[in-house]
Amino acid sequence: MRYRTLGRTGIEVSTFCLGTMMFGAVGNPDHDDCAGIVHAALDAGVNFLDTADMYSAGESEVVVGKALRGRRDDVVLATKVHFPMGEGRNRGGNSRRWIVTAVEESLRRLGTDWIDLYQVHRPDHTTDVEETLSALTDLVRDGKIRAFGCSTFPAEDIVEAHHVAERRALMRFRTEQPPYSLLARGVETNVLPVVRRLGMGALTWSPLASGFLGGRYRKGGPIDLSSGRAALTPARFDPALPVNAAKLDAVEELVGVADGLGCTLPELAVAFPLAHPAVTSVIVGPRTRQQLRDVLKGAELVLDDDALDRIDEIVPPGTDLYAPDGAWRPRPLTDPVLRRRYPVDDRPAA
Repeated sequence: MRYRTLGRTGIEVSTFCLGTMMFGAVGNPDHDDCAGIVHAALDAGVNFLDTADMYSAGESEVVVGKALRGRRDDVVLATKVHFPMGEGRNRGGNSRRWIVTAVEESLRRLGTDWIDLYQVHRPDHTTDVEETLSALTDLVRDGKIRAFGCSTFPAEDIVEAHHVAERRALMRFRTEQPPYSLLARGVETNVLPVVRRLGMGALTWSPLASGFLGGRYRKGGPIDLSSGRAALTPARFDPALPVNAAKLDAVEELVGVADGLGCTLPELAVAFPLAHPAVTSVIVGPRTRQQLRDVLKGAELVLDDDALDRIDEIVPPGTDLYAPDGAWRPRPLTDPVLRRRYPVDDRPAA
């Protein structure tokens, strides 16, 4: 296992980060088995764990907290805030009111006194970013979190937050957590360059592209749309849809690259993000110990220029073969009021 410094925080983390989205009701409901996955990852040299309050409605944090008893000091622990937790108003978002409540609930579920990296899970354009940064800065000064970052933020929001922090003498986002894989390279256009320019760390998610790079889904092969992730979002897996057909075509070519390197497709997939100079760590989210063992084999794989050039031919740099983030869309795309002039008489050019 290799280690890199997380941005300019001085915190050293493993190049593989154990993601725990599959811990709990959504993935693996066996808490003891999930704890075994955590322990196996730690024994393999992983010292970085990532979870979120909304994963299985808090259950993932509970599982992680139990698994880390007696080993908490050896782990860099990250969690997130933003998505609604429970019914009622003001139970989500990026407001001070919610953040100071949510961090206490996460600390309780995790069974710890501090969180190493507290991340804002998605942007919230109903809340001034100064409000968010101010609340997070206070949490650092209170000792409840060590550093904070953002997740799946557009480049312009990252830059805005950076400048607001400078103007208001607030602490700034130290990390960004974008989706990045062989099939989703859009963040290479601006997010990763901005992250690198600002000295932030990047921990990337979904290296297996929701399973398309796990070797399970192949062109012409059967795809069961009634179970697993395919049952939750069948539109992402239905081979009859052009976007999925394009992914399957690319997978066939990428399998050839992996064969030429003497590795598996999952090993190639998890090694790819780490070749980018902005990336600190890649999040792997196994549901079973075997899945963990399979992806950890990619820890020793180093992609040379010939391999990366071949990958560029299959999926050009900056190209997304699908929309990797299905959990959030910018408000200007979802709210017509933000893209239509009112009153109507103001719309004509003359």
